[in-house]
Amino acid sequence: MRIPLSKGEIAPDFAFAGVDGVPLQLSDLRGRKVLLAFFRNAACAMCNLRVRHFIRRYNQWSLQGLEILAVFESPETNMSQYVGRQEAPFPLIADPKADLYDLYGVEVSEEKVQATMADTNTQKFVAEAAAEGFALTPEEGSNFYRIPAEFLIDENGIVQDAHYGQLVIDHLPLDVIDRFADGNNAAVDSGEFV
Repeated sequence: MRIPLSKGEIAPDFAFAGVDGVPLQLSDLRGRKVLLAFFRNAACAMCNLRVRHFIRRYNQWSLQGLEILAVFESPETNMSQYVGRQEAPFPLIADPKADLYDLYGVEVSEEKVQATMADTNTQKFVAEAAAEGFALTPEEGSNFYRIPAEFLIDENGIVQDAHYGQLVIDHLPLDVIDRFADGNNAAVDSGEFV
């Protein structure tokens, strides 16, 4: 596995299928900003809630030149059964062998998953996910100990923020992504879990 990426590095290139099924490469998106989000698996309730948050902001972010790529450590069949039911207007990428996770240094941590379960904020997110219709559902064969990560990549393919989660519910705050989409690359680490 690769060491974690840092701000200022060139985002490693990779191929994926767009929403329309047409093959693309990350480098094909040069000239646009990219939010590259690595999720746990397609059935993860908290991951599905985060995708819902992205869908709600998609029109605004798209108008500001921000593309979203969402990667899941799940096979295609599970993608359509779970997260695919949301019909996201951006690519949902199946990476069951975790090749992209390895390329971006996204970690697996039993300790962080256990810390998430002991965290008092976790129940709030579980309740919010349940209210949105996402139940805690185990995905057979999934990597239960995967920790999410999110990257903000500028128009030149340079990583402007590399956020490796400390807990399963630890993501970039949405207002940080809003500022990046709006052209303010001064992303800040607010320490908030969103």
